[in-house]
Amino acid sequence: MRYLLLLLMTSSVHASDTVRLSLQQVVEMARQNSIAAKQAIATKENKYWQWRTFRSNYQPQLSLTGILPGYSKTSTQVLQPNGTILFQPIHNDNSSLTLDFSQTITATGGTIYGTTSLQRFDDFDRNSVLYNGVPYAIGYSQPLLQYNSLKWDKRIEPLKYNESKQAYIESQEQIAITVEGYFFDLLLAQVNLQVADNNLENTKKILNIANTKFELGKISRNEILQLQLELLNARKAVGTAKRDIEITTLTLRSYTGFEDTDKVSLVIPAAATNMEVSADRVLTEAFANRSDAIAFIRRMAEAQRDVAKAKGQSGLIATLTANLGYSKSASTIPDVYRSPQDQQLLQLQFSIPILDWGRSKSRIKTAQANEQFTAYAVEQDKQTFKQQIVTQVTLFNMMNEQILSTAEADSIAAEKYKIARERYVLGDLSITDLSIAFQENDQAKRDYINALRDLWGAYYQLRYLSLYDFEKNRKL
Repeated sequence: MRYLLLLLMTSSVHASDTVRLSLQQVVEMARQNSIAAKQAIATKENKYWQWRTFRSNYQPQLSLTGILPGYSKTSTQVLQPNGTILFQPIHNDNSSLTLDFSQTITATGGTIYGTTSLQRFDDFDRNSVLYNGVPYAIGYSQPLLQYNSLKWDKRIEPLKYNESKQAYIESQEQIAITVEGYFFDLLLAQVNLQVADNNLENTKKILNIANTKFELGKISRNEILQLQLELLNARKAVGTAKRDIEITTLTLRSYTGFEDTDKVSLVIPAAATNMEVSADRVLTEAFANRSDAIAFIRRMAEAQRDVAKAKGQSGLIATLTANLGYSKSASTIPDVYRSPQDQQLLQLQFSIPILDWGRSKSRIKTAQANEQFTAYAVEQDKQTFKQQIVTQVTLFNMMNEQILSTAEADSIAAEKYKIARERYVLGDLSITDLSIAFQENDQAKRDYINALRDLWGAYYQLRYLSLYDFEKNRKL
């Protein structure tokens, strides 16, 4: 019966101003042109550049800073030995250039840095010039017993980026789920119009025959009125179907970004009865491909990071800094770099809370409680995730089995209506039985289209849940 429906759909769409589209073509069109697809691409690019920003934190950094010029002409207060203040005029230029290099150490959270700088001071009141420079200096700064954000970011950020890549694929499948619904809305409206047109023509023919029988006195006036009512209902159904086609076509065009002015005629998709899907296979692919599976790991890592952060910000906090290099002041630039004096720095900064009324302990306990809560929530989400997949697989397999029965019922109803129509013409069937056969035929066609809708909706939902193409047996 599916082929009869297909013939019914295509019998009057050979005009040059009509474009015929399959479900796969409509899905691909939405993935390419819809606003949802463009939003998904924008989100994907945003996540990519966030990833690039994260990666740059682990690369060497080189920067040039300076003040050119540093001209100043003003008066400033100067404290005198006797405690009084005199305002002295200042007229100078204090310019400088500094080149800094730094490299973070992920394992320890420390930073290696180097610098070179040159400063020129012009005193215009005294007509003198003085240079000060650091030919080079290197140092190392190491936080002690503190939270290492570099280490934790290196563990979590790759998970976030991989999660975003899978989320982009999921967004493509979500578009397919949405547009599949719009596709079958229009397809059902088009089938309803074809059925309504055929019913209108058949009702007209039957009414003409009935009028002849009525004139011969073979049928009652009541049957004529019943057929006239059927004719009015058929005309009403045609009008309703045309209205539905306009609405559903506009919705489909708007979502897919299809701007062609040609009429749209949809091809009835095949029933995917040869596709076998097992729950174990879908679960395996889902936990290998879905962003949710990555998110389970990422959420636990973030909870563990928060515990480490709470511990690292409690108790002793210290930073060890070591620096060595050379510097010199001179009246000319070459003299700055001639026999410079060495400079050294060794510094340990620390902070120890003496009395915090349990604040540090509370922060740690809060983070640990959140970690435990996250573990329970992730486990619950895993169970829900698994149950959702098992339910969807069961639904798809049921739909796959029922589609054949629905197609057979459609074929039987069409044959029954044909026989009933012939029997009524021969006077061997009542108008009531003819109306029943008419309604059953219409409902069977709609049931078949709705069964196809449920089947393909379940299939695209499986693709979304597993990110796996079961038709081609490959990952998306």
